[in-house]
Amino acid sequence: MVLLLPVYQPSVDRLRELTSAFSQVVVVDDGSSVPVSAPGCVVLRHSVNLGKGAALKTGFAYVAEKYPGAPVVCADADGQHSVEDIRRVQEAVSSSGHLVLGVRRVRRMPARSRVGNAVTRTLFRAATGQWVRDTQTGLRGVPGSLLDWAGTVPGERFEYEMNMLLRAVRERFPIEQVPIETTYLDGNSSSHFGSVRDAARVYRSLLRFVLVDR
Repeated sequence: MVLLLPVYQPSVDRLRELTSAFSQVVVVDDGSSVPVSAPGCVVLRHSVNLGKGAALKTGFAYVAEKYPGAPVVCADADGQHSVEDIRRVQEAVSSSGHLVLGVRRVRRMPARSRVGNAVTRTLFRAATGQWVRDTQTGLRGVPGSLLDWAGTVPGERFEYEMNMLLRAVRERFPIEQVPIETTYLDGNSSSHFGSVRDAARVYRSLLRFVLVDR
């Protein structure tokens, strides 16, 4: 398993906590003002901020080339995802060979995240007929067999994660869901999700799926 961390202006302490717990880690620094240092890890760098989707695709391409067949677990390095939860998703993707989501417990989300998640999962179900408890989770397991496919999913920013799920549904890939205990620090103030602009991209992806892609 390769741990993939797309980061932008990360906390050094939180990044160190994750990178020290796993033997194979790829960090994609998406244009941080101070270049990220992660001793013992592969660090790929975008010279400017291109977005989370772009960072994930850079990481997927690297892993597919350097570690062919290895599953990837994507996690956020902002303190939300614990080592224990990452290992739980790792076990699920390694044993099933399916796309795996680490789904957060809704009642423990800050109000902003709780409302947004409720609206998005309801719209996702209406559009696809499938119930996904946490469509925007950043903790995901991607089997090695799907890495090339993941690189073809459209989207450069947060809409990429929604597009991945929509395309998986359309192509009938199984999606497994593993409950996780997400920790929010300072009311999730470290998140780079811009409420209105990024939400609009996500909902536009859902609308396109209903009108064009389904």
